[in-house]
Amino acid sequence: MTIQLDIIIVMVGYLSLLIAWGIFQGKKVKTAADYAIAGRKLPGWAAALSERATGESAWALLGLPGFAYAMGLASLWTALGCVAGIVVAWMLLAARLRDEAERKNAHTFTELISSYHPQQAASIRVLSSLIITFFFFFYIGAQFLGGGKTLFNLIGLDQRWGMLLTALIIIPYTVYGGLRSVVYTDVVQSLLMITTLVIAPIFGFWYLHQHPEVFAPTMVEALQKAGPKYTSLTQGFSGFAAGAIVMGGLSWFFGYLGGQPQLSIRFMAIRDQQQAKQARMIGLAWTIFAYLGALCIGWIGLALFGPQGLQDAEYVMPAVLLKLFPPAIAAILITGAIAAMISTADSLLILCSTELANNLLPAKHNPASRLRQSRLITAALAIIALLLAYVAPSQIIYTLVGYVWAGIGGTFSVVVLLSLFWRKFHGRAALVTIAAGLLFTIFWIRSGLDEIITARVMTFVFTFFIAIAASYLLPDAKKRVCKNLEKLVRSRSANEETS
Repeated sequence: MTIQLDIIIVMVGYLSLLIAWGIFQGKKVKTAADYAIAGRKLPGWAAALSERATGESAWALLGLPGFAYAMGLASLWTALGCVAGIVVAWMLLAARLRDEAERKNAHTFTELISSYHPQQAASIRVLSSLIITFFFFFYIGAQFLGGGKTLFNLIGLDQRWGMLLTALIIIPYTVYGGLRSVVYTDVVQSLLMITTLVIAPIFGFWYLHQHPEVFAPTMVEALQKAGPKYTSLTQGFSGFAAGAIVMGGLSWFFGYLGGQPQLSIRFMAIRDQQQAKQARMIGLAWTIFAYLGALCIGWIGLALFGPQGLQDAEYVMPAVLLKLFPPAIAAILITGAIAAMISTADSLLILCSTELANNLLPAKHNPASRLRQSRLITAALAIIALLLAYVAPSQIIYTLVGYVWAGIGGTFSVVVLLSLFWRKFHGRAALVTIAAGLLFTIFWIRSGLDEIITARVMTFVFTFFIAIAASYLLPDAKKRVCKNLEKLVRSRSANEETS
């Protein structure tokens, strides 16, 4: 009971300060552009920390440590795939997306990709915004569900009340301050997350050294003692099964290549090139330390509790922290798990609202009216997503969320990469690519083929092939217009010469 009370006190204090901080930042929001893209004035450190908090969510604090605890060394492939994707995104895409967003005066993700294809810009914006808003809407509901589940496991709070509390935390500052408030609250959460992921392994190593009576005194011995599958990079499998494990882990790489709108918008909002360089260094350093820390927490948990010591592998991080630290300190660090979910939920909410306000609804011409419209849409979406989390079966919500990383991440990664780096990729091909990628993902997962080869790989490969084929096989409307203009000019010239 004492531990739960400490966690509650720390959580209430932390989250109260977080809401106040977000509202304070929201006071600086004066226009719809401030609301949607933070006025494109983010310093590099803020953009980097926000992007990392949003990109990792509870995955870095609950998912990956739990995966490492349950899978042993085979979890390295997933970590490697994620880190490789993040590195490529920051090295290859971040500064380029920032420059292109400024050059094209794009305020949303879909506005940027559609600007490369002016002949089909309206169709691309509508189709992309509909897909992103629909699926990320369920993603928001999943974050509310996750918040309720986490609060139940940590402090025994009824899941329904936990869902409501999660929503009440993010709605005030997100509705009021838009992306600016979301980014600067993400900064706080990102710092708490990385502190947890760095400090916990350090104290874990010390604790194991001081308490050799636990399951194993080192991570290496814990992996060996847990069984052969824990020391195998393929969990003891060979042949096709081993390849599937490796490919499944590395496949996370493809989703980071510009196709996650909630991450790309951070790149687009960086103030200038100098700040983009600063952001890249911070983002890469954060990633390396965070992933190493998350893996170590999972393996330290294995050394402390053994392979059968926990009923739910995803809660190895709270269990390790409560073992290593006094309740008050553990409570501060465990709050990072809640912080991680909040940093995803608010980011997805503001993404959906800005896509809806800018691309699917009639825009208000008066700046004050546009800002008010954006805030009203954000509030409405938050309330509907919360109600959805209450009434919709959780299985349906998580099923739709399962399509996001492959269907949206894989598909839009192809669209972003080809739009940026291949001039032959045109608007009609982009429309076909977006539709084909999503439909293929649904087919692949529903058919059960995802259990054989993950959709995260197959969607990217299939969509890339469709994009290339469509670029060559479908006529480019822009080129056709140019040819018609050339014919018209030649015809007029001929008539002038005749006359």
